[in-house]
Amino acid sequence: MGLRVQLIEDNEQNRYLLTFLLERSGHLVSAANDGLAGIKLAQQMNPDVILLDIQLPTMHGYDVAKGLRQIPALAHTPIIAVTSYAMPGDREKALAAGCDNYIEKPIDPETFVSEVERIVQELRK
Repeated sequence: MGLRVQLIEDNEQNRYLLTFLLERSGHLVSAANDGLAGIKLAQQMNPDVILLDIQLPTMHGYDVAKGLRQIPALAHTPIIAVTSYAMPGDREKALAAGCDNYIEKPIDPETFVSEVERIVQELRK
């Protein structure tokens, strides 16, 4: 059975690509295009993993991660930052905000899904 994936991504092309790759591999994807909608949808969906863009309109991804971590039902849900923020210290900022791991954009379509699956499996141990 596939993962229930919550995608929080404002870029329509990125949303389409990530959704396509994940669904092609048998995962169920629900997407939101901003942080507040993502938090609300995650509360309703109770996903297995949250893929979070950091550069979002209206609410920064770091604040979204912090908000998700304050919701008891989502406190231990894996959050993976999927972001173009790749400067020194950006990974550490994402982890400090509550993300469990970090994947840099541009993603590799050949390995993205297996990387997400690997991270989720490691976090479940």
